[in-house]
Amino acid sequence: MADPKTIEAMLDEQRKFPPPAEFGRRATIQDDAVYREAAKDLEGFWARLAGEKLEWIRKWDKTLEWNPPWAKWFIGGKLNVSANCLDRHVAAGHGDRIAYRWLGENDDERALTYADLHGEVQKFANVLKGLGVGKGDRVAIYMPMIPELPIAMLACARIGAVHGVVFGGFSSEALRDRILDAEAKVLVTADGGYRRGAVVPLKQNADASLAETPSIGHVVVVRRTGEKVDMKRGRDVWWHDAMAKAPAQCPPEAMDSEDMLYILYTSGTTGKPKGIVHTTAGYLLGVTTTFQWIFDWREEDVYWCAADIGWVTGHSYIVYAPLASGATSVMYEGTPDHPARDRWWQIVERYKVSVIYMAPTAIRSFMKWGTELPAKRDLSSLRLLGSVGEPINPEAWIWYHQNIGRGRCPIVDTWWQTETGSIMITPLPALTTRFRASKPTSSMRRASPRTAVT
Repeated sequence: MADPKTIEAMLDEQRKFPPPAEFGRRATIQDDAVYREAAKDLEGFWARLAGEKLEWIRKWDKTLEWNPPWAKWFIGGKLNVSANCLDRHVAAGHGDRIAYRWLGENDDERALTYADLHGEVQKFANVLKGLGVGKGDRVAIYMPMIPELPIAMLACARIGAVHGVVFGGFSSEALRDRILDAEAKVLVTADGGYRRGAVVPLKQNADASLAETPSIGHVVVVRRTGEKVDMKRGRDVWWHDAMAKAPAQCPPEAMDSEDMLYILYTSGTTGKPKGIVHTTAGYLLGVTTTFQWIFDWREEDVYWCAADIGWVTGHSYIVYAPLASGATSVMYEGTPDHPARDRWWQIVERYKVSVIYMAPTAIRSFMKWGTELPAKRDLSSLRLLGSVGEPINPEAWIWYHQNIGRGRCPIVDTWWQTETGSIMITPLPALTTRFRASKPTSSMRRASPRTAVT
């Protein structure tokens, strides 16, 4: 039996780790004025940010209607999430900026600019409209980590449809339950996806679920692996065929600030999937602000959230926040240990990743695999590390700091939930530089300024 004193010691870490002074001098948020502003006038604080960070079709009439636990933000305002993520960057002359550097598990590689995404999203929005999808309709998405996944999400947002992404590792039963609950009209999937060298039969799984989902009228299938799949006449269509016929232009729908953006199912504590709803304006402002502040985002950054879009982390910090900010992101299809256990560090080296965001579970796996794997890779491009998903233990924090950040990168240990949609409690890296040093496993202050959390 383990000695309780040993367990207590493993959870106790008192060392402090101030980031380099240069980090603080260049940081997006350099003092605690944001906390003071929010404490003085919360509604005015968020109204200012909404005007600065989002592009509106119609300005809101009322910033907040708060009847706990219900909140409505920017009442009367109209905007489009897809336009905020794409159109405004292209119009500002940034169409040539890389939005995603995508790498497949089998080393396929694509670079998509904001102009590329803008064009593909408009075409797929027209594909969906041609299949009878309109504002408020539900679209289920069951795909691997390929660029067509965010394209499908943004196409839904463009026409006001509600997407429900189902993690590609889930079973046909899990897909069925989510389709039934959402009453989705269209399913977007792929012939398969790669995972640890094997093909995940996504279309086969989808077909098994569709036998019990009468609401689905059409299925759009991306050809990813080239596996032979059954295509049901009149229901199934290949993505590339549909895109070849789609009109190139699709104006964005004007969406109310409280219109639904997506449903994401979480099992919670009951085992039965519960649909978490996130709406348009408040969600987009929350993820965009937290992304820019917490990750100290700079235009020259190459950012990598090493999560799956099937989870809320991927929705918020692979798709919506980075694209709304005009960021360049890495997107990877595979797992950390294939084709080799240094795959992630190879990716950091290849793309010169400057900000990386990952789960403590992954960090603990890397610890087991040894320090020699990251040591043989050039990780000098990294300047900021993030943690998400569950509490990080002190040993993992220290290992991450020493072996990945090489002792010079601040760590933002973030706390939030599927229900919140964006980060709620975290260090802000420059504030820990000026006022206090980072303490391993301490979430420190709230991301949305209110009070300190110790």
